[in-house]
Amino acid sequence: MKKISVYFLTNKNNTVIYIGVTSDLLRRVYKHKTRKHKGFTYKYNCDKLVYFEVFQSIEEAIEREKQLKSGSRNKKEKLINDENPLWKDLLEGWVFNV
Repeated sequence: MKKISVYFLTNKNNTVIYIGVTSDLLRRVYKHKTRKHKGFTYKYNCDKLVYFEVFQSIEEAIEREKQLKSGSRNKKEKLINDENPLWKDLLEGWVFNV
């Protein structure tokens, strides 16, 4: 069974928070890092994974994504700060370097 992830990306200055959902977190973040996506993350240089949650079903993940997107920036920052207070790229040096 695939795990579905809701994830936060930011840019190098942590000024933008992008929220997405995917069934393959590593592949998806790689696409963001290599700038294969020409949307929001490309425009705002969001390629740093700073937070993610894992779900068993796509329905749960999409519901959580909607909840997170509708929340304030402060709530998003609190989630990140609780798990990753330095806002480090959770994949830096671990899987690939781009």
